[in-house]
Amino acid sequence: MPSIEVGRICVKTTGREAGLKCVIVDLIDDNFALVTGPKEISGVKRRRANIKHLIPLEDTVKVSKGASDDEVKRALEAEGKLNFMKVKVKPQLA
Repeated sequence: MPSIEVGRICVKTTGREAGLKCVIVDLIDDNFALVTGPKEISGVKRRRANIKHLIPLEDTVKVSKGASDDEVKRALEAEGKLNFMKVKVKPQLA
């Protein structure tokens, strides 16, 4: 199973953003992570998310801890994952 780490692409499982993909930008503590879509790409605003409400995927992008939305967008472009991030998925709860 993929680990929760900075740069990991995840799927949100709850709330109005359920099924949307996001990138972990920072780990706040054992229970929360700072995630972003960015909003114009996947529809996920930069916000704190409970780790229990994220499904980590195999994919990662190289971003520094606390990266801005522009840095995340450039990293996604560089790795060719913009279209991958735009596709909404139906989260499968384990």
